[in-house]
Amino acid sequence: MNDVTPEPELPHAVALAWGVAANPQRGPKRELSIERIVDTAVDIADAGGLSAVSMSSVAAALGFTTMSLYRYVTAKDDLVMLMQERGIGVPPETIAEASGWRAGLSLWAAEQTAVYGRHPWLLDVPIAGTPATPNNLAWLDAALQTLAGTPLDQHERLSIVLAVMAQSRWEGLVSRSYEEAARQAGITPDDIDARGSAMLEQLVTAEEFPAVYEALHAGVFGPAGPSPFPFGLARIIDGVEGYFAGRKGAPPEPVDPLLDRAEREPKVREAAKARREAEKQLREARKRERQALAAARDRLSRK
Repeated sequence: MNDVTPEPELPHAVALAWGVAANPQRGPKRELSIERIVDTAVDIADAGGLSAVSMSSVAAALGFTTMSLYRYVTAKDDLVMLMQERGIGVPPETIAEASGWRAGLSLWAAEQTAVYGRHPWLLDVPIAGTPATPNNLAWLDAALQTLAGTPLDQHERLSIVLAVMAQSRWEGLVSRSYEEAARQAGITPDDIDARGSAMLEQLVTAEEFPAVYEALHAGVFGPAGPSPFPFGLARIIDGVEGYFAGRKGAPPEPVDPLLDRAEREPKVREAAKARREAEKQLREARKRERQALAAARDRLSRK
């Protein structure tokens, strides 16, 4: 009697991501590949969002029939998983090189948010379970590695990573909404805050909304204030540090008491604004680079 439990069969998209799926034996050769299909789908999503991606839209962009794609990708869900894997890429080495768990986890969160900035459609990909593809696991591993050496157990470490991830995703969602609203209105994200603050000035009274009124007149809702997200992330990490501060072996990492005040300095705000503009230009340059690369590959494949 054989009591050995057979290994579960890998989903096709997972097998493709790990490079263990068989390549199609028939169909267009040289001109079409999994890599080219995924790259094209990512370009479409970068330009028009995840909803713009379909098997037919990708096929049309490549100049092939929809049925040709099914020889390589069996379903749109498989394509989306591969797109997500390509979009997130691998975590930068600087995370592992950071000094201390606090700096490492903060940098990991910042890099996650930057990925959402480069590919906003990633936020629309459903989270359907434990990560199973190489790049997803690399990001998870990088986050867990930042907590190595702390007195936390494995369950606690994963819970903390998920809490930090949630903060990064929320920042990504808010930032994307601002960018989309600003683009549609032909204004800047700062203009949105300025208009919103001006509107609240007309509507909010100290009698009806005393706490909001006080915050409003402190400039909280205007464009001049610091971003609330770094402060919120820092407080989450403070909570983690406080959680195991009394445990033996807890690594001491003092918090900079002047950081929040420094972020309010005019020059710091100007530098942050310049950074956002530079990041936007970098995203656009990367997109042009991908388009040029795809075009070059297309020309070479036809020779």
